[in-house]
Amino acid sequence: MGAHAMLNVRAPMLFFMLIVATVTSKVEPETDILLQFKQSIANSGAISNWDPSTKPCDGDDGNWEGVLCYNGYVWGLKLENMGLMGFINIDLLSKLPYLRTISFMNNSFNTPMPDIKRLGGLKSLYLSDNDFGGEIADDAFLGMAYLKKVYLANNNFRGSIPSSLAKLPKLLYLRLEGNKFEGGIPDFRQKDLKVVDLSNNQLQGPIPETLSNMSLNAFQGNKALCGKPLDACPGDPKQADKQTSSLMIAVIVLACLLGFIIIANIIVLIYRKRAQHTELARSPSMGKQKLMPNASKVVERRVSEKPRRAEQGKLSFIKEENERFDLNDLLRSSAEVLGSGTFGASYKAVIGSGEAFVVKRYKHMNNLGRDEFHEHMRRLGRLRHPNLLPLVAYYYRKEEKLLITNFVYNGSLASLLHGNHSEDQPALSWATRLKIIKGVVKGLAYLYSELPSMTVPHGHLKSSNVLLDESFEPLLSDYALLHVINPEHAQQLMAAYKSPEYAQHGRTMRKTDIWSLGILILEILTGKFPMCYMTQGAPSTGSNEDLASWVRTAYAEEDGMNKIYDKEMGEMKEYEGQMLKLLRIGLGCCEEDVEVRWDLKKVVEKFEEIKGQDDGIEWFPAN
Repeated sequence: MGAHAMLNVRAPMLFFMLIVATVTSKVEPETDILLQFKQSIANSGAISNWDPSTKPCDGDDGNWEGVLCYNGYVWGLKLENMGLMGFINIDLLSKLPYLRTISFMNNSFNTPMPDIKRLGGLKSLYLSDNDFGGEIADDAFLGMAYLKKVYLANNNFRGSIPSSLAKLPKLLYLRLEGNKFEGGIPDFRQKDLKVVDLSNNQLQGPIPETLSNMSLNAFQGNKALCGKPLDACPGDPKQADKQTSSLMIAVIVLACLLGFIIIANIIVLIYRKRAQHTELARSPSMGKQKLMPNASKVVERRVSEKPRRAEQGKLSFIKEENERFDLNDLLRSSAEVLGSGTFGASYKAVIGSGEAFVVKRYKHMNNLGRDEFHEHMRRLGRLRHPNLLPLVAYYYRKEEKLLITNFVYNGSLASLLHGNHSEDQPALSWATRLKIIKGVVKGLAYLYSELPSMTVPHGHLKSSNVLLDESFEPLLSDYALLHVINPEHAQQLMAAYKSPEYAQHGRTMRKTDIWSLGILILEILTGKFPMCYMTQGAPSTGSNEDLASWVRTAYAEEDGMNKIYDKEMGEMKEYEGQMLKLLRIGLGCCEEDVEVRWDLKKVVEKFEEIKGQDDGIEWFPAN
C-alpha cells in the first residue's frame, strides 16, 4: 500500500518533469533560429556576417549585422536597405522570446501583410518602403498591448485601415502614407498619440474629431476626406452653426461700428455747438479761446491709431510655403508652457490646423533697430539645412520679440541625457549619440560657411538647444542670435560668454563655438551636465572648465577611462575605438588656449574618421 501511495505521489512529479524536458528540448538557440530565418529570405546574401561559429549577442553588443541585443538576448532586428525579398517568416521570429523591435524598411518584400499579431511583445514595427500589398485583416494588430510605433508607409496596401490599430493602447506613431487605403478613418482615441500620417491614400469621409489636432499634411492627397483640419464636410451641422455664429458676429460688429460712428458724430456736433455758445458768451478778448480741443480731431486721431496697432500685431513669415496664421490665432490657440529659458518663456501653441508651434519671447533683443532686425531675421530665414531648426515667423515690437518655430516632439538632447529614463524614454545608445553629435557638427559647419561675417555663428550651443526630431536627427536652435541680443544680457546668459577666452580676456572669437562643441561632446560621452550652464550671470574664471578639466584628469589616470563614459550606454567594448576618437575630439575642442584649440576644419576631418551607424537608431530597453 505504501509503495502504491509512493507511486501515486511520484506519478504527477514524473509527468511534470517529462513536460519540462519536452518543452526544453523544443527551445532552439537563437543562433539556429536566426540562421533558419536567413535561409527563409530570398537574396539574403546581404546578411554576410551571420556566422554560426559566433553568438549573435555578447551582452548588449550584437556580433551579427542588424541584430540588436540586450543582456545577451536578441532584442531587435534591423535589416534595412538590403534588397531582401521573399516573405518574413513570423513562425521563426515568434521563437525569439525577447524580440521587441523589427525593421525591414526599404527592401522588396512582395507579399501580403505578415501575421504580426503573433509577436505579442513587439514595441516597434518598421515595414515602410517595401512592396507589401493586399488588404490587411481588421484584427491584424489585435492584442498587441505594447506596440508603440507602426510604420507601413509607401507600400501597396489597399482596403480599409484595420480598426485594431485604433485599439492599440500604447500607440504613439502611425505612418500609413503612400498606400491605397480606402473607406473611412477609424476613431483613434489614444491620448498619447503623437504622429499620424495618412496622406496620399484613397480615404474618404469625415476625419474623426480625435485626429482634428493633427497636421494638415497628415491628410493631404485624399480627395474625399473632409473635416478639420481640412475643409468642412458638406452639410456639417457644426460648420453651419459656426457659419451662422460668424455671420451674427459680423452683423454685431458692423452694428457696433455704425453705432460708434453715429455717436462720434453726435459728440462732435455737441462739442461744436457748446464751443460756439461759449465763444459768443465770452468777452471779445476771450472769444478766440476754446475750453476743450476739437472732438473731431480726437476721433480722427483714435481711428488713425488703429492701423498702426494692427501693424504691430502682424506676424512676419519667413517662407512663402509656411502656413499662414496671425497673432490672434496664437492667442486663441491651446497653449502649454514649456519652460522659462535664459531669455524668457517658451510656449507650445496648437493653431486651428492642428499644427504645433513653439513661441519664444525675448525681452532683451534690442541691439538692432527695426530695419536691421528685419534684415537679420530674413537672413536667418534663408538658411536651409537638415540640422537647423528653421524659423517659421517672428513678431517685432520694441519692448519684446517673438520667434516662432515648429514644435519638435522628442524634445531636447539635454532632457534625454539627463532626464529620468523609463520604458517610454530609455537611455540613448552609443549609435544614437554618435549620430546626434555628427549632425550637430554638420549644422555648425553649415552656419560657419553661410555666416562668414559673424565672429560666433552660433553663440549659444548647448544640449538644451539641440532638439531631436522623430528619427533623432539633431536640430540646432537659438543660433545666430548673438548679433541681436542686448550685449549686457548676452554676456550674462549666452554660452559663448561662458568660454575661457571671455572669462580671461573679455572677448569672443571664431573658435568660441568650438569650445561649446567640445563641452557638448564631453557631455554626451559622460552623461554629466556642465556646471557652467547651471548659473546665471557672468562666468568666473575656472568655473567653465569643470567638465573639461575633470575629463582631462580622468583621461590621464591609469584606469580613468572607466570613470568617463556614461554607464547608461551599457557595455560598449565593441565601440571603444569610436568612443576614444570622439573623446579626443572633445578634448581638442576644449583646449583653454585658443591658439592650441582645434578649428572647425580639423574637427570635421577627425569626425570623418569615425565610422558609425549614422542612419540608424538603437535604444537600450528599460529594465
